[in-house]
Amino acid sequence: MVHRPHTVAFDVVETLISLEPLRARFVDVGLPDLTLERWFDRMQRDGMALTLAGDYEPFPAVAAAALRVIGGGRLSDDDVAHVLDGFAELPAQPDAEQAMRVLTDAGVAVVCLSNGARETTEAFLGRSGLDRFVDQVIATSEVRMWKPPRAVYDHALSRIGRPAPDVALVAVHAFDCHGAHAAGLTTGWAGRLERHYTEVFTRADVVGDDLVEVARGLVALPAPR
Repeated sequence: MVHRPHTVAFDVVETLISLEPLRARFVDVGLPDLTLERWFDRMQRDGMALTLAGDYEPFPAVAAAALRVIGGGRLSDDDVAHVLDGFAELPAQPDAEQAMRVLTDAGVAVVCLSNGARETTEAFLGRSGLDRFVDQVIATSEVRMWKPPRAVYDHALSRIGRPAPDVALVAVHAFDCHGAHAAGLTTGWAGRLERHYTEVFTRADVVGDDLVEVARGLVALPAPR
């Protein structure tokens, strides 16, 4: 029986950060605008593949390498930099601030758990004003893995200082919720990106159309005994 979490760990890229402004940068370097989704999926796959092979490369390196592959090897170093430099300007998703406010107003602590670089995440939080809600940023680089191996979530629990049943992972990616569930965390999935929660992954404990619905659902869970 899941209960109201003490702490909620938010995934960052796509869950809190909107990648949409990068689309124009793909077009700038001669790629179709739909390349954004292909690139992100390729990057996630390559990061996970490295982890499965027992290796690790950080987010910026994998992002650049995936972009060169998606570009058919035709992109210059300047082209790659033009696209990825856009990360310094990316905004928060429209539902991020209200969701965090729902949680913190209810006394639930908020942290971030990201495959992205700590510095990029912290800069985003400061730029968007979300830093006032977030207690700490936990980067998967600290364990040299990409989500979703259990060791990533165990490390997050160690940093948070709470047992798994007291912590929830919130994401717009079902694979992330599946991994967190396997590590014993409560999970919340917002459907605004994937729309359909795939049947091959364990269903999230709380499901909502957006982060605000998920936050309200987590707060509405029974208080821990």
